[in-house]
Amino acid sequence: MTQVCLNGSRTAADGAAVPLTPESLADSAAEAVAVGATDIHVHPKTPCGRDTLSPRVLALTLSAIRARVPVPVGVTTGAWAEPDPAVRLERIREWTVLPDHASVNWHEPGAEETAALLMERGVGVEAGIWSGTDGAERFAASPLGPKVLRVLAEVTDTDPLGAVASARGLLSGLGSAHDRPVLLHGEDEGAWPVLRLAGRLGLATRVGLEDVLFLPGGRPAGSNGELVAAGLAEYGAGRPGATDRPGRPSGANP
Repeated sequence: MTQVCLNGSRTAADGAAVPLTPESLADSAAEAVAVGATDIHVHPKTPCGRDTLSPRVLALTLSAIRARVPVPVGVTTGAWAEPDPAVRLERIREWTVLPDHASVNWHEPGAEETAALLMERGVGVEAGIWSGTDGAERFAASPLGPKVLRVLAEVTDTDPLGAVASARGLLSGLGSAHDRPVLLHGEDEGAWPVLRLAGRLGLATRVGLEDVLFLPGGRPAGSNGELVAAGLAEYGAGRPGATDRPGRPSGANP
């Protein structure tokens, strides 16, 4: 599985390539799926560009994307979109159009309650386990662990070499991950090395403007479609027995 993360918490300050409106998100999703993305993760935005759990914004965003693509679409429930856990739950109860899945960061306050409510509403839960947090330990002890859709192993170390070591440490800390599928991904300078590691290990992965703004050679990405196409090539290069190609950044190989 290759998930495309369309925008994340990025804003207009991160460049014109980052889609923010429902229409631009739908266009970007369609391009990404056309080149091979099989799942979508999106952060619905207010008109001023802030992440939100608003039922109205969520409905507009999901409807626009689903009109263009046939693959599952998921959203964030990150604390930055709604810091108060009680209000976060109320927002989710108010959703009139449901995503196929939603990510829940297990180290955040209210994670268990958020995940339980999503499951109750029939929404798949992606358990976001960040490196450098106690998310793995909390998830290991969670009775909800066996019920999640998948685990998002999120490597927050952006150093190209350090990210690979952090990824291996995170996977070790996850252990069996309640026997749920694991999606491994990194961020910024660490995104491509971690994606190649996912290929080497045969894990699902993701790529998109939420995670990285540049292509493997260092050129700014013009779209999520460009990143997905490059990501599929890099994933294949990470598979056992694949040979390195010239032009990769130093330290790119896990």
